[in-house]
Amino acid sequence: MGSNFSLAATVSSIAAAAEPKVGRPAINRVTLLFMLLLLTGLGAGIYAFVAGHHIAYNNTREMPWGLLIAGYAFFAITSTGLCLLAALSHIFGGNKLAPLANRMVFLSIVTIIAGFFMIGLELENPWRMAIYNITSPNLTSNIWWMGTLYGMAVAFMMVEFFLILTGRLGLAVGLGVMGALAEVMANTNLGAVFATLSAHPFWYGAQLPVYFLASAFLSGAAAIILFTHFAHSIRGEKLEGQELVGVQAAAKVLTGLLFLIGVATAWKFIAFYTGGEETGRLAADSLLTGPMATNFWVFEICIGMVIPILILLLSGFRSVQAMSTAALLALVGGFFQRYDLVVVGQQVPHFFGYDDLPTYLHYVPSLCEFLVALGAIGLAGAGFLLGERFFGKAFRYGHDQH
Repeated sequence: MGSNFSLAATVSSIAAAAEPKVGRPAINRVTLLFMLLLLTGLGAGIYAFVAGHHIAYNNTREMPWGLLIAGYAFFAITSTGLCLLAALSHIFGGNKLAPLANRMVFLSIVTIIAGFFMIGLELENPWRMAIYNITSPNLTSNIWWMGTLYGMAVAFMMVEFFLILTGRLGLAVGLGVMGALAEVMANTNLGAVFATLSAHPFWYGAQLPVYFLASAFLSGAAAIILFTHFAHSIRGEKLEGQELVGVQAAAKVLTGLLFLIGVATAWKFIAFYTGGEETGRLAADSLLTGPMATNFWVFEICIGMVIPILILLLSGFRSVQAMSTAALLALVGGFFQRYDLVVVGQQVPHFFGYDDLPTYLHYVPSLCEFLVALGAIGLAGAGFLLGERFFGKAFRYGHDQH
């Protein structure tokens, strides 16, 4: 009898978080559109399994990583940032970001699942990863640690979100801290996957793990600004009060991280042009004046850094539309940072200078790769809207007291 009552109370508390008014016909149509994108991407990924990844995707032996690895890194890094900001908000309750914390936990789950979607369809045999990760773990592998820790993190966050919905807030904070620690270790291991490859001088070095962690805070701050604005827009509500203060605090975090990432980017190039290997300088040349220059100068620097900083500073963090626009541009720039890093690190042939090899190898994502990436965006978009529909009240400030 007692267990039945407890189960009923749990179901009731979760159901109480639903916000039916978000399920308007117009919002439902947008959700359906995102789901169709998800299904299209899933279909493209299944086609790649059947036809062969070497046919469906434009990756080669010389450039094995492309758009899908970059997209995975983008979503995984964004998830880390959201998780860390939420954990800091929950641990130090009462700070300005606290009103956004519950939504950050949920979005962190959604974005890491979108990342898993991309890497799952990128791997030729993803089921082997699930099997051999447990049966024959390689403790010296950064990729093993990355997958294991991200898996642990998403499990911690799912339990944490369940505890938030059911009002067990003290335990939720503890799970949130464990999830955040797992995300930090997973994120820095993701950076180390690149940073420990000495055969790729553009990646090699101690900077990338810390750079990825800074990028996580940047992307997490941008994501919560954008999605909080969207959440109020779909309800027809004005963003105000403590939630507005929280968004303004996130915008200040975003501004500071944009500046720091700009400094880190400058020093990375300075290091290449004051020493190091020739192939590393050639990779840097690709971004500054070579085939990736448009991506770098237009999308990474102008759209991803300079314009968002100018918008945020000139608006004085007062305009919600300005902060949301800056956040969107920063996320676009963040994606190109991940893509350019992955591609440029492989562009210069290992044996450059021998056998008439080209200076730069060529890679353009295939249609299937683009569709899988759109599918991940569809997953994230549908996840956000369904979360607002079924858990919306849990995201309102005052739902909990931590």
